[in-house]
Amino acid sequence: MNHSNKILDKHQGHFKRIDESLKEVLSSKVPLIEEIVAHTLSGRGKRLRPLFFVLSCEICDYHGEDVYPLSTIFECIHDASLLHDDVLDNADVRRKKPSANNLWGNYSAVLVGDYIFSKSSAVAFAANDFKFLKKIIESTTLMTEGQIYEFMHTGDWKTSREEYMEIISAKTAALISAACACGALVSDADEEKVKCLGQFGRNVGISFQLIDDLLDYTSSQEVFGKPVGKDFQEGKITLPLIYSLPRFDSTERRYVEELLNSGEWTQEEALEVVDLVRKTGCLQDIRDEARAFGEKAEQNLKEFPDSPAKKNLIELKQYVIDRDF
Repeated sequence: MNHSNKILDKHQGHFKRIDESLKEVLSSKVPLIEEIVAHTLSGRGKRLRPLFFVLSCEICDYHGEDVYPLSTIFECIHDASLLHDDVLDNADVRRKKPSANNLWGNYSAVLVGDYIFSKSSAVAFAANDFKFLKKIIESTTLMTEGQIYEFMHTGDWKTSREEYMEIISAKTAALISAACACGALVSDADEEKVKCLGQFGRNVGISFQLIDDLLDYTSSQEVFGKPVGKDFQEGKITLPLIYSLPRFDSTERRYVEELLNSGEWTQEEALEVVDLVRKTGCLQDIRDEARAFGEKAEQNLKEFPDSPAKKNLIELKQYVIDRDF
């Protein structure tokens, strides 16, 4: 058993309670909804966002009975966004399985995504906490803006690192940041702790997306759970490509730019680009950046005294960086 698996295995008790709450929150009298929800929640999704919420409650010394039901909000928002993303991206595979839109069609996938999101809203409203609800609304707004911003840059080989960071800070980091900050909010922690946990989650979220984009150029479909090179096939300009373009020779750069300008390329051409990126040596630079953001995240927890909960958050941050899928 590797170190990463040990980190997750120690939280099996939390995962069990989170899954029990998810089953209750997402139950429906409509069989198709139950079927798609079961498919969406199965597989290798690790419930990381709800776990960050639970551990953030623990570091603030809160252990109320509402912790696990509230934690489902962050998994529901995440999974609803994945259902919608797969429709937008025409994805066929998700978590090593056929995507929901592949099995049941786009209409069903979108509508069940809406159902899951509405259920998360109901749980959030039931908390009867204005600051908590405001933080969730802010994060989902940022996620949507990030997705639209990413769409605006589809196929745009002139996308800068700054624009890329703005995209991932919104579409990925915002929800993890909210999960951590909301753990402090429901614990009635002071504003400084809310801020520190929010910053911790943001830096972890950026690390998460950097590694995700890196794996698209380094992993295999068997390990990663979706086709490698999928980002380029979808015209997404992520950091590996942004860093590689200046390092290509003139022939390679012209080839890649012509593909992007055409808006059409085959899977074979996308895999050729993956190989070109791998040869530039930029991928180690990106891994180093992910580690740097992880170090920033750990510094964000200096406000908190040493405790098992703090250790668990730091370990989970490291899992995000060291994972291979």
